[in-house]
Amino acid sequence: MARDITLIPGDGIGPEITDATLKVLAATGLVFNWDRQLGGMAAVAATGDPLPEATLASIRRTRLALKGPLTTPVGGGFRSINVALRKEFELYANVRPAKTIVHGQRYDNIDIVLVRENLEGLYIGQERWVERDGDPHGQAESVAVVTRSGSERVIRYAFEYAAQHGRKKVSIVHKANILKNTSGLFLEVGREIAKEYAGRVEMNELIIDNCAMQLVMRPEQFDVIVTTNLFGDILSDEISGLVGGLGLAPGGNIGTSAAIFEAVHGSAPDIAGQGIANPSALILAAAMMLDHLGETAAGDRVRRAIVATIVADEVRTRDLGGTASTGEFGDAVARRVV
Repeated sequence: MARDITLIPGDGIGPEITDATLKVLAATGLVFNWDRQLGGMAAVAATGDPLPEATLASIRRTRLALKGPLTTPVGGGFRSINVALRKEFELYANVRPAKTIVHGQRYDNIDIVLVRENLEGLYIGQERWVERDGDPHGQAESVAVVTRSGSERVIRYAFEYAAQHGRKKVSIVHKANILKNTSGLFLEVGREIAKEYAGRVEMNELIIDNCAMQLVMRPEQFDVIVTTNLFGDILSDEISGLVGGLGLAPGGNIGTSAAIFEAVHGSAPDIAGQGIANPSALILAAAMMLDHLGETAAGDRVRRAIVATIVADEVRTRDLGGTASTGEFGDAVARRVV
């Protein structure tokens, strides 16, 4: 049976990497009904709104979206598209896997999944200016909100993910030594939930700065990491750097009413239309989407095809040291999937 999925090709290199990804998905033999919708600058040009109501209505209907990179227009009072999507569909868990594809580099045998709380913390954007020494902008203040319920659902998601995927350990990353209330609450909830998984999933705790250092010094010690919004944003990019950068970094946003899968990198307008972008991140995000749909065998085929294309076939885009175009890379992966 065909599954309805909202498709947002996005801006810049988005349409190019989306086309390559659709070829790979077609090669799985599964059938999808793609509801193409606009977002970002493409949507502004067509409707004046970077996140049109038609796009939101489509996601409400399908409860599932595959999204290319979107650009939020500068100025004009436009809200962040990604933040708006997270709030609209309560996308509380941002899942970012990173796994070594090209071996023999500085970091090898990396296989880490970062689960980031996606709705709370400093990123709620509650900020204000306070007058100080006669200067109306003499002091800036920002509020961080961490709730027990928000912490519980994302930490429980991380432990369930570990249990269901044969992962052995969840690392809870915090700054409770300084941020005793906000980060302290997150850690407290993590300790409570960890007890429920004793004997199945190991738990350890790391302060954020130590975690950042350990990721560089001994990344092989990590399995699943769960942390708050700001820390997760920073660590996820660091982890992507261990495996070759954002060109190989997929992401999934899991919510109460929808799930949205995406390439983590930006729209790269400087190379748009040149056919040199690496579509791997969006293809890997599509594999995560297949897992979400219960099509885990197809998801595994796609991931193996990416590895075989890059390693065995040595078909690589420019960012990986090769000469393949976006389309050529997508075709090569699709052949491997078949």
